[in-house]
Amino acid sequence: MSRQCEFRMPTGRLCAAAPRRQRPYCFLHVPEEAERAAEARRLGGNRRRHESTLETVYDLEGLDTPAGIRRVIQIAMTDALALDTGVARLRVLLAGATAATRLLETTDLVDRIAALEAVARRSQRATPASGDGGSVLDGSEK
Repeated sequence: MSRQCEFRMPTGRLCAAAPRRQRPYCFLHVPEEAERAAEARRLGGNRRRHESTLETVYDLEGLDTPAGIRRVIQIAMTDALALDTGVARLRVLLAGATAATRLLETTDLVDRIAALEAVARRSQRATPASGDGGSVLDGSEK
């Protein structure tokens, strides 16, 4: 069974964090660390506000979708174009072009695989199971 911080929240619920070694409390609730914990909370709040502001200003969706990744590449490329002409600028532009190319290739492959899978599903529904030994699309051959 894992240990749990013994600090009680105002609601009466126990803190869900793991306690420090040889202590009953987590870092945020050790009385001797109160000053450092308050500074950590302040910095964490500042970071979240800063991230939220940047996401809004740059219209970022995150990096979990092709559109989000594409937006980050666009921002980097636009900023790179504003740099002084030189080797560093060329490297950034080439790296951005490479990343964009990979994103386009990957997105295209995902779309093509989805289309093939849809065709395979439709053909499996349209033809009753016959003893032909399967097809390449479902991973088996005759």
